[in-house]
Amino acid sequence: MKQLIYAVEDDPSIQELYVYTIESAGFDVECFECGADMFKRLSERMPDLFILDIMLDGMNGYEILSKLKAENKLKDIPVIMVSAKGEEISKVKGLNLGADDYISKPFGVLELVARINANLRKHPIDTVRNVFKDVVIDDNTHKILIRNNEVSCTLKEYNLLKMLVENAEKVIFRDVILNNVWGTDFFGETRTLDMHITSLRKILNENKSEVVIETVRGVGYILK
Repeated sequence: MKQLIYAVEDDPSIQELYVYTIESAGFDVECFECGADMFKRLSERMPDLFILDIMLDGMNGYEILSKLKAENKLKDIPVIMVSAKGEEISKVKGLNLGADDYISKPFGVLELVARINANLRKHPIDTVRNVFKDVVIDDNTHKILIRNNEVSCTLKEYNLLKMLVENAEKVIFRDVILNNVWGTDFFGETRTLDMHITSLRKILNENKSEVVIETVRGVGYILK
């Protein structure tokens, strides 16, 4: 799955530039005119990096940054601040508030992509976070987040959902799941798998996830 960038920018022309440049570099990107819209989206899916313009109506970039860094679930996601201001004091303020990088307008598309790549490389935690839509499997903390909320589950449920997320939108055969989650020496009833799938569906439903587990009769399951 492609890494996701959230950009808060109220200039439509710069939003278009972000979409073209970032998608051309192999990432997914979503643009928001204001911080409030972005925080609403965060309840559904977290990005791998934020790009925040400083001069915004309502909540400015510094205020958005402060809110992000105050959240345990968000504080380690890298943030690039963007502003037409070139003064050193603007950069220092953003960095002191926890920003990872700063870029001044006007900027070149190659510089933007280079800074995105550099900041993603500095955060190897992303390599062990499996994400599909609003479901996050975090191997660092061994936690599952759905719509940004931590959910409780058993070890088998964790490993089963992790496998489904890693293979999202692909059919996984029942015997492959059993071998990977329960082990090649598992001799129990295959109904055990069905019971765990039912449990995961209940968890997803109770947390209002947009993710669904579909049964492919006689074959296995697929996460959509």
